[in-house]
Amino acid sequence: MNFVNTDMTVKRLTGAIGAELSGIELTGPDYDNIFPAVHEAFLEHAVVVLRGQDLDPAQLVAFSKKFGKLESHVLSQFNNKDHPEVLYISNVKDKGKPIGAINAGQYWHSDLSYMNKPTQASLLHSKEIPSYGGDTMFVNMRKAYEDLSNAMKAFLDPLTAVHDYTNAYDTFFKDIPDRPPLTDEEKAKVPPVVHPVIRTHPETGAKALYVNPGFTRRINELSSEESRAILDYLFRHFQQPKYIYRHTWAEGDLVIWDNRCTCHFAVADYDMNENRHMIRCSVEGDVPR
Repeated sequence: MNFVNTDMTVKRLTGAIGAELSGIELTGPDYDNIFPAVHEAFLEHAVVVLRGQDLDPAQLVAFSKKFGKLESHVLSQFNNKDHPEVLYISNVKDKGKPIGAINAGQYWHSDLSYMNKPTQASLLHSKEIPSYGGDTMFVNMRKAYEDLSNAMKAFLDPLTAVHDYTNAYDTFFKDIPDRPPLTDEEKAKVPPVVHPVIRTHPETGAKALYVNPGFTRRINELSSEESRAILDYLFRHFQQPKYIYRHTWAEGDLVIWDNRCTCHFAVADYDMNENRHMIRCSVEGDVPR
């Protein structure tokens, strides 16, 4: 579709999720004029891709602020020194130490679902990419919810779940030396929180599944065994290929996704001797309802 007063065009990427936006240059002086169209596409498609951008941290911050108030990640050592809202997602090392969050997101998750106000939008911009691999998969949790039976929807609707950042460290990071355990100070910043299993999008009104293997520990209203069985079922359900868009990165890509109705997974199938360096901004969201 085309938008009035812009040269932006939108091309759907899959049947369930994702769109590529073309005709946009974010280093130009007038992107304010096209932001309403970008935001409309973001709400409709949940993931939007803008190719061929070249943003420095300050420019990424300026554009990201159009979506709302920015937040800084708890892993402050990986934030840009001049712009702490910018997190490095990177395997680049300086004097043997990673400069960014290495092995980040190599499991299905919704950004900062372990916070009282989880991330609304994430904006990830690729600066260096390996010669192969390193894709990111995105899943439409809204569509996954819609395809559940009415009986399952009614069962899930009143349930709540615990989200805990340490869950990722207890499971996915436990054998990765470059991701040491959280310090006590870092843990204190991210105590476990409780969110609904089904959340309602505050802007579109659509319902979506809101559990993920990375951060969801258990469903509160069920026994441990019941919780594990239901979570495992929901995780299998939303990982069906028909709900997924797999993004193959090119240098200069800017991918923006809506964490209120998506999960994503970074595929670690690239040569770790090759640089994979990205910068990310995160937009604060609201309390899930």
